[in-house]
Amino acid sequence: MDKLAFYRQCIQELLTQYSKSTPINGEIEVQTIFDTENDHYQIVDLGWDKHRRIYNCVMHLDIKDGKIWIQRNQTDKLLANELLAMGVPKKDIVFGLQPIYARECTGFGVA
Repeated sequence: MDKLAFYRQCIQELLTQYSKSTPINGEIEVQTIFDTENDHYQIVDLGWDKHRRIYNCVMHLDIKDGKIWIQRNQTDKLLANELLAMGVPKKDIVFGLQPIYARECTGFGVA
């Protein structure tokens, strides 16, 4: 399996696993969104909690220039560590949610 296919598989497995946890309040649907053509991957909560509209991107990962970018993570899960455990090299994981100047301090990839 080539690197891009492997990274797509890792991300989809990870997000599918997390999407099985449903929010406890309201009638909220958990959607996995896999744009495999442009390599954007998300988990989105949407629905209603009584009279309050819920629309929240819980996780967002991209594949850009051969690296996995963690763009958003609103959970207490350590996505980078889980990607490492799946076999993704540290240098290929970028914390896009960190400012550019801080990425090199993470010990992970920079872009």
